[in-house]
Amino acid sequence: MSPTILRARTELSLPVEAEIISPDHLDGLSEAAICSLPLQLGRQRALLGDLFAVQGAGSIDLTLEGDLSHVKHIGKGMTRGSIAIHGNAGMHLGASMKGGVIDVWGNAGSWTGAEMAGGVIRIHGDAAAMLAAAYPGEGKGMAGGIILVDGSAGARVGERMRRGLIAIRGNCGEFAGNRMVAGTIVVFGHLGSRPGAEMKRGTILALGGLETAPLPIFHHCCDYSPDFVQLYLRSLREYGMPVTSAHLEGSFTRYAGDTNTLGKGEILIYDQH
Repeated sequence: MSPTILRARTELSLPVEAEIISPDHLDGLSEAAICSLPLQLGRQRALLGDLFAVQGAGSIDLTLEGDLSHVKHIGKGMTRGSIAIHGNAGMHLGASMKGGVIDVWGNAGSWTGAEMAGGVIRIHGDAAAMLAAAYPGEGKGMAGGIILVDGSAGARVGERMRRGLIAIRGNCGEFAGNRMVAGTIVVFGHLGSRPGAEMKRGTILALGGLETAPLPIFHHCCDYSPDFVQLYLRSLREYGMPVTSAHLEGSFTRYAGDTNTLGKGEILIYDQH
């Protein structure tokens, strides 16, 4: 079945609440029914057809075209299918998603993949702050799935993360893995300052080095080549991440912490020499 195509009719400058744009909501609807779905545009109500030209009946595969930087909650809670966005995406993309695949051929806004539990998000650009994080007042961040960023990411990646895998080809902002409980964050570029603050468990893998030294609440343990890192890196290479033979054969310096909590988390720094 051909994908359902939504093309932005004009440049959107007001925030749009668009959690309805998801395979779970559009699958099986006629083109007319899709155009009649309600959206929130700023303080006013609007119809999806007012903002997007719709091509095709609803399917589990969606294609969105245009600059959607102000369109929020695309793919929220989705469980199946795919969304391909050719342009930038707004805040809360794929929040609470449980399955399916989202591809963004542009940049993604804050809180992308917030509290997601499954599925794959691939950003072929940069990701803003709070990638895969928990919302304020909530105790659980990302609980499963995979997020891949071809560019760089902002601050607090994976805050309160519990499971899953995040890989960033570029640089990563400060406080990555803040309050992390479990899961894995892999950064190919520079890892920002103060990673792993208050983390209990989990792994932060710094392949491109740290912007600053680890916090003093982390202590140096050893230099070694863990087998599980090779497994993760081989998997990421299949996704197109820039994993080299040197990465697979190299040594890592292990720092354990945060010693103010359980102290069972770790930062592994790739030895580039």
